[in-house]
Amino acid sequence: MTDKSYPVFSEEDLIQLSAIQHYLFCRRQCALIHIEQIWVENRFTLEGEFFHEKADEQRASSHGKDIKIERGLLIRSLKYGVSGKADVVEFHKDSSGKWIPFPVEYKLGKPKANRCDEVQLCAQALCLEEMLGVSIENGTLYYGKTRHRHDVVFDSDLREFTTKTVYELHNFLLAGITPSAEYEKSLCDNCSFLEICLPKAIKNSVSTYMKELP
Repeated sequence: MTDKSYPVFSEEDLIQLSAIQHYLFCRRQCALIHIEQIWVENRFTLEGEFFHEKADEQRASSHGKDIKIERGLLIRSLKYGVSGKADVVEFHKDSSGKWIPFPVEYKLGKPKANRCDEVQLCAQALCLEEMLGVSIENGTLYYGKTRHRHDVVFDSDLREFTTKTVYELHNFLLAGITPSAEYEKSLCDNCSFLEICLPKAIKNSVSTYMKELP
């Protein structure tokens, strides 16, 4: 599936950039949030909100000779049908004097096994490219647990994976179907939706049913 199959999206069709990360992390969680409109707080979500607020607490721009920093920048793409807010966008002046955006996304934890954070960052770059008519080669993810930047190159593979994911997400939300729960310890145990999703209970009830079959 390529973006050539899709028309330009309208304002009413725009989905949240955060939904991309939710979709790749756990499709059931994504559906609970973005289809069923359920949100549950726990220590991890509150810490994450506080972490992002610290990155966004200075609304005014920061300026230097060769760098400008914008915080809490509202971005969107009508081509891909996404919108949201970038934590930080650094504008670096290149050799020709042109200001090139460099998106920076703040994450509370540490780098994940899958590429959900990289895809979310790449989607931000696609928004900025469309809005500003520039080409963006890379950005960075800053993880609070490691206190290090993880540089991300927006190469053709990541761009293709990002656009494919975005279009899959549009279809997923349009279908309006919440997937069944599947327990995975590394994902579920610290999830704020654990008591609503009940993946262990569903798994156990199915197992019991199967054992009781003649």
